[in-house]
Amino acid sequence: MEAENGKIQILCTERDFAVIVKPVGMDSEKEVPERLSRELGGVFYTIHRLDRNVGGVMVYARTKEAAAALSRLVQSGELVKEYFAQVTGTPPEEAVWEDLLLKDSRKNKVFVVKRQRAGVKAAKLAYTRLTAGEVSLVRVRLHTGRSHQIRVQFASRGYPLAGDHKYGARDRLKEPRLFSCAISFPWKGKQLRFEATPEWI
Repeated sequence: MEAENGKIQILCTERDFAVIVKPVGMDSEKEVPERLSRELGGVFYTIHRLDRNVGGVMVYARTKEAAAALSRLVQSGELVKEYFAQVTGTPPEEAVWEDLLLKDSRKNKVFVVKRQRAGVKAAKLAYTRLTAGEVSLVRVRLHTGRSHQIRVQFASRGYPLAGDHKYGARDRLKEPRLFSCAISFPWKGKQLRFEATPEWI
């Protein structure tokens, strides 16, 4: 289930961390931790981020020790993030894409480039197409967490996300159809997984 408009949905709260569903329109680095502190008490540390116009599942640490441990899981790739996206057109049934990305901070836009240079970062994702048509539904697993990564990697191949006018969509939707649908990570000997579904599926 997706977070209600403007309201954070709490999926799990433990001594070390909280897992929530961020609504579209809320800043994941400042606004969400502040709201969680007001609602649940204590301090919340940002481990990863979502663009303001993207909603979905996120994990926040509740202690400095947990923040360090979760950050290590992000760095090692053991904290796995999955997304639902609606893309324009019909991409191949499944693929692994690797690109070099360069962010133009002045335009707040990311570009695929051909060769390595200052500021360029490697990006990798895998996806499976779930439906096919003028607009197709895909499930994406990120291997790296670059700014606008899913949006630019699909757009660069001619499949911009529905609603993503910054990267070439020509529909009337107000926001990109992108949603963080699952997070999984090992914690204290167990493999944890948390999921949510956007209202547009």
